[in-house]
Amino acid sequence: MTSDTTATTRPAEDRTPPGRPPRSRASRIRRGVAWTAAVLVLGAAGSGWWLYSHLNGNISSVDLDQAIGTDNRPPKVAAAGNAQNVLVLGSDSRAGANGDLDHGDVSGARSDTAMLVHIPEGRARATAVSIPRDTLISRPECKDGDGKTVPPANRVMFNSVYSVAGPACVVKTVEQLSGIRVDHFVEVDFAGFKGLVDALGGVTVTLDQPMSGAKGGLKLDAGTHRLNGTDSLKFVRTRYGYGDGSDLGRIGLQQQFMIAMLSEIKKQDAFGNPARLYKLADAGTKSLTTDSDLASLTALSDFARSMKGVDPSTMETIMLPVAYDKVDPNRVVVAQEQASLLWEALRSDQKVPDAAKDSPAKGGSGKAPKAPKAPQASPSPTP
Repeated sequence: MTSDTTATTRPAEDRTPPGRPPRSRASRIRRGVAWTAAVLVLGAAGSGWWLYSHLNGNISSVDLDQAIGTDNRPPKVAAAGNAQNVLVLGSDSRAGANGDLDHGDVSGARSDTAMLVHIPEGRARATAVSIPRDTLISRPECKDGDGKTVPPANRVMFNSVYSVAGPACVVKTVEQLSGIRVDHFVEVDFAGFKGLVDALGGVTVTLDQPMSGAKGGLKLDAGTHRLNGTDSLKFVRTRYGYGDGSDLGRIGLQQQFMIAMLSEIKKQDAFGNPARLYKLADAGTKSLTTDSDLASLTALSDFARSMKGVDPSTMETIMLPVAYDKVDPNRVVVAQEQASLLWEALRSDQKVPDAAKDSPAKGGSGKAPKAPKAPQASPSPTP
């Protein structure tokens, strides 16, 4: 016997488990939107994690306590409260991406620029002390990057410490020189410096006299100029083509540029614009070495945000007081009387007295070029 019953297929909306009412069209749409949103959230989270990991992976670090030891480091002074002291180094390594920048045929690496930046507890101002690279100092016993002992030495140039024993030894040398505990150090090489300037779209500087371009340096007329990364690097490294041609005279240019760059960051509200902040972070961290406490994107961001109250136009820049060496007039030595006043003021978080700024060796005029007043922050354009 055959059946006349014909098999039928239920519409899609009726394909629900027995006992469960069929879903409406609106319910199915809501379910699709929810799944799409979930995928987008997961995708964004994955991209965010990749970006975070990428930037974190750019940063190299040194554990100062392990490299230097904790027993012989200067103690934090109670009177200074939560003040921070950061050693900023600019290295002249020609390795890797640095090879094509500024006479890349030079071997080795030295600390081309060194500034000890003191930031008081309130984080509303800062003082930067530049240490001349040609200063003759006593280098303490150190461990190099391979853990080998580097013996102490007297009357060596300050910038040679980096090439002989690495950044941790520079920190130890500065602590021995000043009696100040260095809380953090940050090192940027040529490529990192150029990348930061280019990420900002350039930095504006003003010269009160022309720069001649002597010995392959930058040539500029007196007046205001917008410099890209390559020209900015030449600007801060100019020695023979400006002023008296001395290393002490170059310090004034470096201090002027540092304040101009900080003013540019403040003007662009870089920390309030995620796209620009990522561009800066990506450029800056590619060639960045820090102490281990700052060696993460989170730590660097927190530290940078804590500095937002510092107005670049009120930042004090000082050259470590030095005198010309009696044996070699091409070198300088620390002027102990004035330097002692300077270090004591910073240790105790006090105003630096005028007597501490009176360097016997002045490098031409003895004064850094006047820094531009920090412009008011303006809304950031859409990247």
